[in-house]
Amino acid sequence: MTKKALVKKNKCISCGTCTSICPSGAIIIGEDGKAEINKKKCKGCGSCKENCPTNAIELN
Repeated sequence: MTKKALVKKNKCISCGTCTSICPSGAIIIGEDGKAEINKKKCKGCGSCKENCPTNAIELN
């Protein structure tokens, strides 16, 4: 089973790094100003996790 990205909203600072780095376009900044992962699009590559400056993303 492929791992999927999960955002820890309390750590997200809405910088947009994850949205620009995600190769599958699975991340948007939601209405609450925090990153949101589209689990159907997420390939579990970990690019967002590796590049998040606040470690707000984990692979689950």
